[in-house]
Amino acid sequence: MSIQTQTPSYAEGLKTLQNNLGEMLPKEALAVFESDAATLKANYQSILKLNVGDIAPNFSLLNAVGVATSLTSLLEKGKVVLTFYRGTWCPYCNLQLQQYQQVLKEINSLGANLVAVSPQTPDESLNIKEKNELQFEVLSDNGNIVAKQFTTVFKNDSKPIETMHSLGIDFNSHYADDSQELPIPAVFIIEKDQTILFAKAIDGDYKNRVEASEIINSLKNKNS
Repeated sequence: MSIQTQTPSYAEGLKTLQNNLGEMLPKEALAVFESDAATLKANYQSILKLNVGDIAPNFSLLNAVGVATSLTSLLEKGKVVLTFYRGTWCPYCNLQLQQYQQVLKEINSLGANLVAVSPQTPDESLNIKEKNELQFEVLSDNGNIVAKQFTTVFKNDSKPIETMHSLGIDFNSHYADDSQELPIPAVFIIEKDQTILFAKAIDGDYKNRVEASEIINSLKNKNS
């Protein structure tokens, strides 16, 4: 029996976040980020490397406290909801993960565990866990080795990196390599036999994320 919770709306949260960013950030910086998002949206429409029915490859990554965690070990506990995100510095990633945390109990009650993956260092994974009070695994995919098997990975443009630096955000300090590559956000639900039962990415625009309600509905439909 699932636990019923109030499912947050990412679309509504995004409106509030963008209003807040509009008040906080210089117009010039916002223009750079908007242009970058628009370019990514135009350039990347077909995102996923794996789709429903495919077999998810096993992987082993360090969690926020440096412990190796494999997909197969996670699947021993139930289905896995796997989400790829960009980094602690990304306000849209923080919003998405905060909302997924809000429905974590319902996800668990539907027989699944949530796992978030980024190319950040374990220290930064711990940072985002503490910042957002996340109670699920956050794994470090140095070099996007795993991400490249699931979703599209691209090199971040120099203009947003320079703009971040002007705002006091050191992009490169979040990562162990200097590739400046990022995954396009995507969500997968993986069955215990490693079959993918849900796979979704919106487009290259990093502001667009999979709603928590889609994850919940997919798990409910599979269990019905």
